[in-house]
Amino acid sequence: MIKVGIIGHGFSAKTFHLPFICSSNDFEFSAISTRSPESIASYDAEPLIFSTPETLITSEKVDLVVITAPNDVHFSLAKLCLENNIHVIVEKPITVTQAEAEQLAALAEEKSLLLSVFHNRRWDGDFLTVKKLLHNKVLGEIKVFESHFDRFRPVVGQKWKENKGNGTGVWHDLGSHLVDQVLVLFGLPHAVTGKCLALRDNAEAIDYFNVQLHYQRFEVILSSSPYAAGEKQRFNIQGTKARFVKHGVDPQEQQLKDGLKPSSMEFGREKESQYGVLLTESSNEPVATEVGNYGQYYTEIAQAINTKTPLPVSANEAVQVMKIIELVLLSSQRRETIYL
Repeated sequence: MIKVGIIGHGFSAKTFHLPFICSSNDFEFSAISTRSPESIASYDAEPLIFSTPETLITSEKVDLVVITAPNDVHFSLAKLCLENNIHVIVEKPITVTQAEAEQLAALAEEKSLLLSVFHNRRWDGDFLTVKKLLHNKVLGEIKVFESHFDRFRPVVGQKWKENKGNGTGVWHDLGSHLVDQVLVLFGLPHAVTGKCLALRDNAEAIDYFNVQLHYQRFEVILSSSPYAAGEKQRFNIQGTKARFVKHGVDPQEQQLKDGLKPSSMEFGREKESQYGVLLTESSNEPVATEVGNYGQYYTEIAQAINTKTPLPVSANEAVQVMKIIELVLLSSQRRETIYL
C-alpha cells in the first residue's frame, strides 16, 4: 500500500482528501502534521503525528505527501518533499507564481517523482456533462462559454484565504478551478482581459473577478461574486446549434460535509431539479447530469504510482493554470488586454 502523509488537518484535508484516502485499498493514512492532534481520533487509522511539516517530510515514513497548507507555503513544502524523494499532491493552486510551479515541475521530472495538483473539479458532474455535450457536438460550434462560481458571502470571513497575502483571494482559490476546466476543454487562449477586485467592506484580498479568455473563434467568460444571493448560474454555453444553461453547484462537497461516504450509491448524484437545460429556438430539454466522482482522482494517482500510468493532473498542466492566473492579475493591474 502507498503510505500517505497529510500536511494540515483543516477543511480541505477533512472534506476532500481523507475520505477518499481512508476508503481506498491502495492507500494507508500513515502520518499527519497538525496543531490539533486530538482531532485525529475520529479516523479508524492510527497515523503518526508530527508537530511540523518538515519533521513529517524528513521522517522517511511516507511514500506520498498531500499538502493542504496555505498557498504561500506550497512551493517550499513541495520542494522539500521532492528533495526527500517523496511523491507530492498539492492542493490547488500548485504555487502562487508560475516561476515556482515551473521549478517544482522541473525538479519532479529530474528526480522521476510524481507531482500533481488536486484540481478535483474536473470530476464535477456538471463539468463532466459539459465535456460530453462538447464531445458530441450537441451545441454546434461554441461561440460563448460562461463559467461562474458565485457565492453569497457579503461579510469578510476570518480565514487565511480572505487575508492579505501571497496567493490569497478568490482568484487563486476558485479561479484556479475555472481556469483548469477551460484549459482542459480548449487549451491556452491567445489573450486575456481581467478585472480582479476587492469589493466587500474591509476586504484585504480579491473577492470578485470577471475574466475574459480570448480564443480565435469564441470567447470564454469566468466570473465570481460574493454578492450572488439565491439560485446561482454555473454554466451558460452558447453554440451555433443550441445553448446549455446550468444552475446550482456539484453536490459532492456538501455530501462530504454531511458525512456521506464516497461508497454510497447516492454519492455524486444530482437531483433532477438541478439538471441543466438544452435550449433551442423551439425546444427546452433537461439534460441529466453525469455522476460526479472526486475519488477518480485518487484512483488515478494510485495507478500512476503503481503502474506508471499518466497522472490525473500533471505538473505541466498546473503550470499552465498559473500562467493564466498571473496574466489575468497583470491585465487587471494594467487595465489592458494581455497577449500570450
